[in-house]
Amino acid sequence: MQSPAALPESPPVAPGSGWWAVCLCANWCGTCREYRPIFDDLAAAHPQMRFVWVDIEDESELAGDLDVETFPTLLIADGARARFLGPLLPQAAVLTRLLASLQAAPGSGAGQEAQEVFERVRAAQAGNAD
Repeated sequence: MQSPAALPESPPVAPGSGWWAVCLCANWCGTCREYRPIFDDLAAAHPQMRFVWVDIEDESELAGDLDVETFPTLLIADGARARFLGPLLPQAAVLTRLLASLQAAPGSGAGQEAQEVFERVRAAQAGNAD
């Protein structure tokens, strides 16, 4: 059975390269279950990016102390720095616009907590590639 963190459409991406879209969800959440096929379709449509699905209950060590109150919560990173962390409407167009706006303009990071979550997810994905 495939790990919930890795999507088959996501090609291996070296740490520190490429953009990442990390969805922090829970399997019990109906909205998350409905969003998963949309997220998978976006992964297929953006092969240059790394899309990662994290069930925060099955992989709680990745979320750490982050308190996810609203699902889905997205973490977007530019490969080295977390750029966005927050709830997002579970619609493909909303995520597509967010990704485009973040990629179009340099911006500040999303904060230390977001950076720490991103680093744990990136390390876990690097470990899954072995």
